[in-house]
Formats: sequence, structure tokens, C-alpha cells
Amino acid sequence: MSSTTVYTAIFTVVLYCLFFTQSKVTAGSLDVHPTEKALVVHYEVEASILGESGGHMLGERKEGQKIIRVKSLSPSTDVGALAKKVVEECKLIPPSRLPQVEQLLYYLQNRKSSPVEGKEKRTVKPRELTPFEGMELNEEASITRVDEYVELLYEGIPEKIRGSALILQLARNPDNLEELLHNEAALGALARVLREDWKQSVELATIIIYIFFCFSSFSQFHGVVSHYKIGALCMSVVEHELKRHDVWREELRKKNKSAPENGSLRRDQDKAMRKYQGLLAKQEQLLRVSLYLLLNLAEDTRTELKMRNKNIVGLLVKVLDRDDEELLVLVVSFLKKLSIFLENKNDMAEVDTVERLARLVPCDHEDLLNLTLRLLLNLSFDSGLRGKMVEVGLLPKLTAMLGDESNRQVAMRILYHISIDDRFKGMFVYTDCIPQLMRMLYEHGEEEIEAELISICINLAANKRNAQLMCEGNGLKMLMKRALKMKDCLLMKMIRNISQHDGLTKPLFLDYVGDLAAEIRAEEEEEWVLECLGTLANLTIADLDWELVLKEYNLVPYLKDRLKPGSAEDDLILEVVIMIGTVSMDDACAAMLAKSGIIPALIELLNAQQEDDEFVCQIVYVFYQMVFHQATRDVIIKDTQAPAYLIDLMHDKNAEIRKVCDNTLDIIAEYDEEWGRKIQSEKFRFHNNQWLEMVESRQADDSEPYLYDNDNDRTDLFYSAGTRRTLEHTLHELNPPLTLEFRSY
Repeated sequence: MSSTTVYTAIFTVVLYCLFFTQSKVTAGSLDVHPTEKALVVHYEVEASILGESGGHMLGERKEGQKIIRVKSLSPSTDVGALAKKVVEECKLIPPSRLPQVEQLLYYLQNRKSSPVEGKEKRTVKPRELTPFEGMELNEEASITRVDEYVELLYEGIPEKIRGSALILQLARNPDNLEELLHNEAALGALARVLREDWKQSVELATIIIYIFFCFSSFSQFHGVVSHYKIGALCMSVVEHELKRHDVWREELRKKNKSAPENGSLRRDQDKAMRKYQGLLAKQEQLLRVSLYLLLNLAEDTRTELKMRNKNIVGLLVKVLDRDDEELLVLVVSFLKKLSIFLENKNDMAEVDTVERLARLVPCDHEDLLNLTLRLLLNLSFDSGLRGKMVEVGLLPKLTAMLGDESNRQVAMRILYHISIDDRFKGMFVYTDCIPQLMRMLYEHGEEEIEAELISICINLAANKRNAQLMCEGNGLKMLMKRALKMKDCLLMKMIRNISQHDGLTKPLFLDYVGDLAAEIRAEEEEEWVLECLGTLANLTIADLDWELVLKEYNLVPYLKDRLKPGSAEDDLILEVVIMIGTVSMDDACAAMLAKSGIIPALIELLNAQQEDDEFVCQIVYVFYQMVFHQATRDVIIKDTQAPAYLIDLMHDKNAEIRKVCDNTLDIIAEYDEEWGRKIQSEKFRFHNNQWLEMVESRQADDSEPYLYDNDNDRTDLFYSAGTRRTLEHTLHELNPPLTLEFRSY
């Protein structure tokens, strides 16, 4: 077929597509962009090929979207005018949708920007590799002369360097990669030279690995890199170079060990140092291109697993001792990627990763600092590594990062993880963290507090010394004012944690008892009431007139109503029980509660929640408080079955419940003779049951050697008077039986 015929056929096809193809664009839904100030227009393109008669022969549909950014949108922008402009300029939006566009723009105008947008959301990647010494040539490579460059790879080392450098010039242009990919002779020769000669020339190894790095930058070319086993070779290169570096350092150390006595020795040392620095610069170029290639290949988790089996984590952590910032950015990026898997994180814990990272915080290189903090954040999910971070002195360094706008969020998240552990809460006292956090809370004004900030404050408030620092000056006043105004549950949770500490902080809450009590109403949200009630329940202050508070704010009906099982969430009901226990320390309050019928309600709740140790312990504690007072003691002993329930709980598995029960029953036994006998009898029965079980167990143990003797021998064993006396005497010494003694009162 002649070339004229071919061109005629192509021309005919083009004309056919032009005149017999029909496309139709249909507008779809409109929405706002989740993070940017932009509208997202969804549309559908339907392309059809028509026959000569005009009928549809072939059709295809494809969905798409167009993003319309409105960066100029501000609180003062005329939304109506902007909407008209958007509709006029975007042909995908019909005029009928103008009201919808206005509504979406209005939403964007009033949407609060996320605190983690901007720099916090940016993706920090290692900087692209740039030409370095050995790569630069005076001649320009041509894709048509590749075969000539391949021939150079069969010559000496200088020719191999020149040939590979020319091929690298081509590979750095992505348009040439497809053609180079099909040149198996070139790729095979490059792989062979790398495999055979990489130890002879650092420059040659660097250039050839760089060529394969260009392929590794695109996922579709990873297959060719794997085919020539370049990844495994790079692992060997990195491992070998790190060992060479150790040898260099040792030689340099030996030369510098003895103090120079004359100018000649000093010159030798300077020469050795310059040589070391030159070798180090070339080696770091090789390490950087090798590790970057491995990072690209690690997109495949199976390849990443192979690297892990060859100790990639140990090699990377060793490189953290270097000073080259671009190499460190690459290494930390690689470690951050690996750290999301448990096995890799455990490997990092074994090779002192945190200790090596600590020197990079802070540093002048913004990207390196940000990546280091993000890696530390991933590692901070492990409690052991959190301990390491505190041990190596990262706590004050991270606290200083709170003043850095670009790294504040990451630093705060790491500090939050550290604050979870009770071992480290007290160490925040010795940093500037708490004053900074309080200042940040104050600066928020009426804006919503970001989750990381309030979360770390809640954790730190659980420590007594931290709580005192938070209350210094007008700290508590500021917190209470904001919490009550905004009805901020998380801020009130922080205040609740502060209120639990005895000492200097509790009396400060006297000014806010009325404000808190006023919030305890059925109309309020349960979560909000829970925090206010919990704060009040913590205020075990002798000077506080609880009777006046209960009467003035009519709290008794609310408390009684919430004691009904199922009337609210269990957390709120539990706080009601704790509140009753707190106010029951006051004689008048205890009498008021007893008259209101709260004690039977508590017994009913005890029946319903008997499997929940926390509920049982708190209800028993209420009884313990009430038996101290004459009025409520008589009601509990004579009008309720509370003592019987306490006797049943006397031998509970939970040690705290047993302790509170014993103390409560001792008081009841002291004031009521009849219940005293019952309690003493139950204690006697339980004690002797234990004693009898011990006797039977001891007899069974002693009888084992005689199990296969005749019956007469066994009879002598169990019923011999001398044997029985010896056994009973031994058991009596171990645990003498309890005898009933009734004391008169």
C-alpha cells in the first residue's frame, strides 16, 4: 500500500469523525469543595457516532467535574453579584440555578476555616533530585544516539560514566522514558554495569541509579525497575556505604586522637578532613538517590515488606546521624511512611529512633522540622516511645513549638499523647506549657476551641499541681465564665477535673456553686448537666451550706427523679448518686433526702445495677454517709432493708465494696443490737465456712498417700485420736475458729 493511500484513508476517518460525531454535555449536581473556597460542578459528557442515515451507531458516557475557585470571596463580598458572574462565565451552570449558586456561595462565605488548613494540610515531600558533580557534560544527549551511548558502557570507567551521564540526560525528560523502556539493550547494559562496577566508582553508581530513579518516579514503570532487581541492589549499596562511612570516621578519629605537635601533623589532619568531607559529599549523593528510588518502590506494600526483611529501618535510622538536610528530609519522609505499620514501628523502637530524632527538634529547615514532628506523632501512639520522648528531653522542645504557627497542631497532638500517661502529667509543671495553653484558651474568645487544645487541657487538669497553675490569677474565673456562657461541655469537663483536687483549688469554687446548681435542670442537655453535676459532686468543702443549695435550686426532686433506672444515661445517674453521697455529709441534707424517699430509690437502683461495681460502691458509700447521722440512721435501720443488702455485699469480690460495706455495717452494729447480732452471726458463719473448707482441704491432702491402702488403714488414719488432735491443733494454729460473742452496748 502506497503512502498516498494511507494518508487518504486517515483523512477520510478524520472527516467522518468531524461530521458524523455528536457530543452532548449534561450538567449534574452542584456542591461546595470540602476544604477550599470553591464550587464543584459535576457534569456528564455523552459522545455518539452517527450513521449515514443519522442514527446512533456507537456511544460513550463519561462523568467529570469542574472546580470553580472563588478565592476573592470574603465577608464583605456581594454574594449575589459574584453568583451572577459565576453563572455567566461557566457554561456548565444554567441560569435557572442562580439561586442555588448564591446559597452555596453564602455557605462558603460563612463557613469557618479549619485550623489545620493551610500549612498544616500541606504534603511535605523530599525535594526533587537535581544535577550534581559528575552528571554535568558539555555535550547534549540525543534520543537517536542511544546505541552509541550504550557502546560506551563496554569501555573503561570514565567512558562508562560519560555514556551513563548522557543516557541520564535523556531519562530526566519524562517524554523519553517510554522509548528508553523499549530499549532492552540499554537497560540491560546499565543494570549489568551497576551490578559489576558500583563499588569501583561512586559517580558511576550514582548516575545509573539516578536513571532507574527516573523510571521509579512513575508507578507504571516500577515493573522494569523490579525486573532488573535494582531495589535489592540499592539496599546492598546503602548498607555497604554506611559501613564505609564507619571506617572513614574511625580512621579520622585515630588521626585526630593525638594532639598535633607541629605544623606538619596539623596539615596532615586538615588534608584528611578535606578528603573525608569530599568523600562524604559524594556518598550522600549516592545515598540520597538510592533511598529515593527505594521510597518510590515502597508504594507497593509487598515491596515494602521485602525491604523490612532486609532491615531498611535500621539503615534509615543510621543515616539520621548525618547533617545533610536534604538527605535527612528524604530519610525522615521514608521513616514516616514506614511508621504507620506496627512491625516497622517496633523496629524503630529497637534502634533508638527517638533519640536520633530529638536533635532535629528544633531545626532551621522548615520541611525537615515538620516531617520530624509528624514522624514523632506516629511514634507517640506507643506508650514506650512516649516515655523515650520525655526521657530525651523532647517535652520542653515540643512546648516551645506551640508558639510556631506552622507546627503548632502537630506539636499539640504529640503533647496530647504524652499527657494521656499519668507518669508524665506532672512533668508539664516544669515547662511553659500550661501558661501557653491557658493563653490560647483565652485568645479563642467565643470561637469554638479546637479539639487538640481542649483535650490536652482536660488531661493535664487531672494532675493536682497542673490544676493549681491553671487556677492562678483569674484562670478559673475565665474558664467558668466562658464555659457557662457557651455551655461548652468539654471546657466544663476540664473544670470538673480541676475541682477534684483537695487543697488550694477547691475553695475557689465557692463563688460558682450557685451558677453550677442553676444549670442542673431537666431542660438542659444531659451531657452538659453531667459535667456541672460532676463538678458540684467534687466540692467536699466544709464551709459549703449544701442544705441552702438544695432548697434554693430545688435539686432534691431532680435528683430523686434521675435515680429511676432508665431515666437517663448511666453516667448521669452515677453522678447523681455521687452528688447524693457528697451532700449527705451534711446532717440537715441527709435528713432532707431521707424524708424525700431517696433511700428506697437507691435500693431499687442497687437491685437494677448490682452487676456494675461502680454503681454498687457509690450507693453503699451513700449509706455509709447517712448512717453517721441520727435521723437518717434510724430511717435506714428501721424503715428499709438496706442493712440486709449490705450484709449480702459484705463478701463481694470487689475489695473496695467489701471495705465500704464493713465500715457501714460496723456503725450499724454499734447502734442497733438486733442488726448487730445478725451481722456478727453472718461474719461467724462466713469465717467458719472458710475454716471448715480449710479442714476438709487439709484432710483430703493428707489422705492422698493412703488412697490405695486397705480400709482398716484409712480408718486408723481418720479416726485415731492422736492423729485428730494433732490435725486440729495444727489447723487451730493456722486459723483459729471464730466463737460467737455478743457485746452489750
